[in-house]
Amino acid sequence: MGYELPDGRVLLDDITFRVGDGAKVALVGANGSGKTTLTRIIAGDLKAHSGSIARSGGVGVMRQFVGSVRDSSTVRDLLLGVAPAAIQQAAAKLDKAELTMMEADDEKTQLRYAQAVADWGEVGGYDAEVLWDVCTTSALGVPFERCRWREVKTLSGGEQKRLVLEALLRGPDEVLMLDEPDNYLDVPGKRWLEEQLRSTDKTVLYISHDRELLANTATRIVTVELGAAGNTAWTHGGGFATYHEARRHRFERFEELRKRWDEEHAKLRAQMLMYKQKAAYNSDMASRYRASQTRLRKFEEAGPPQALPREQKVSMRLTGGRTGKRAVVCTGLELTGLMKPFDLEIWYGERVAVLGSNGSGKSHFLRLLANGGSDPDVEHQPVGDVQIAPVAHTGNAKLGARVRPGWFAQTHEHPELVGRTLLEILHRGDDHREGMGRELASRKLDRYELAHAAEQSFDTLSGGQQARFQILLLELSGATLLLLDEPTDNLDVESAEALEEGLDAFDGTVLAVTHDRWFARGFDRYLVFGADGTVYEPDEPVWDEGRVERAR
Repeated sequence: MGYELPDGRVLLDDITFRVGDGAKVALVGANGSGKTTLTRIIAGDLKAHSGSIARSGGVGVMRQFVGSVRDSSTVRDLLLGVAPAAIQQAAAKLDKAELTMMEADDEKTQLRYAQAVADWGEVGGYDAEVLWDVCTTSALGVPFERCRWREVKTLSGGEQKRLVLEALLRGPDEVLMLDEPDNYLDVPGKRWLEEQLRSTDKTVLYISHDRELLANTATRIVTVELGAAGNTAWTHGGGFATYHEARRHRFERFEELRKRWDEEHAKLRAQMLMYKQKAAYNSDMASRYRASQTRLRKFEEAGPPQALPREQKVSMRLTGGRTGKRAVVCTGLELTGLMKPFDLEIWYGERVAVLGSNGSGKSHFLRLLANGGSDPDVEHQPVGDVQIAPVAHTGNAKLGARVRPGWFAQTHEHPELVGRTLLEILHRGDDHREGMGRELASRKLDRYELAHAAEQSFDTLSGGQQARFQILLLELSGATLLLLDEPTDNLDVESAEALEEGLDAFDGTVLAVTHDRWFARGFDRYLVFGADGTVYEPDEPVWDEGRVERAR
């Protein structure tokens, strides 16, 4: 199977793999390599430009945007979006008939409404509502009837993910395609997902960069590998435990085959040149010369063995700057409707991981600091142009001298970047970041493996590419306090490791909300938002805090 981008570049070339019945196959690869595009082709959202795709049974799809829904859609809309097509169609007819009934009450309208109700029952709509009730009760703690018209944007990213996962795993579709299902989930949620994937009889193809999830669930791993003439796929028939060793042996085999090909090529060329020289003064050698030419030509036409896939190299140079000793001071801070009052002092240079379940207020806390705190001075204004929503609170949160907050948004909400290419954004600069020439901008993008996407607009990038570009803007902004909300969620393994190295070299203070067990090991302090509404500091990471106990 092959696919070309609108500008003519080949994104996917000769992609071939099979997902067997009941298998749990992980799809991995560099950010922007085409994993999401591949799943959209399999789902039927896009059409492949070559090759074919065979699907058996109903296919349930979790798309990448789940977790970052910020429109006016409701919980019912979200659940309908992952329901079988027949239920979606019947729901649309029923909704239309109900709207018509509100405007007219004649016999024709009543009959149309009665037929829509009958069709809804016939396709299994009422059974679906029973299923949705189980899903909302499990994911949100409330029955479907109480939350069906609730706007999805009022749910946390983890709640959105959990709700859709519940519906797909309990639903009728025999094959599931999940695009980064672990994103936004807290650690108890990730452990729940691991158990569900291990126990389900469904066939699952999923994209993930969470190494623990891969190790605990994948029975096979398909890698989308970077290639000069289009990205290809390699299938490892085992789990994650043997993946790296198998990949290393594969690369060594490629190198050995290429070495042998080069040696044979040099031998045939030397032979051809020898016969050419002899044929110049001995006509009896002409036939041997032609034969050697033919052998060399056929050898070159067959071409060398498969080239070694290109490995990406991301280099993040976060700089920062010296600030006052106390970078953040919170006194009696209470996030309204979320956490109870707490006091906190964060010192210059500290790395603080903010932990806790979804919906506990961790992202609200980061947003409050990103806005400069309770009563920000001019020097505490955020370094970016994005408008950050205010956070209702009592008490006080204050930033120290020369502390400039730089915010990494979990949902990648940057309306000021939509429709603008990466080169244009870097060239023009903003109030906090100087513009730069095309050559320098290209070098910056190249360090983040984004040079090939320089002419793409921000909103067309993959989630991982958007994450890397956000971090590049933070690097260029002069921020001295990094507020990172789930920064590794969309990053591939290589990029996450580059971020960790960049944070090690950063001259400033870092607060990061994270559910990434590996990433959290590099932090000095742990701030936990507990299930009882308290905020406390343990000596080690705490991953088993439950949902916050509050009325819903």
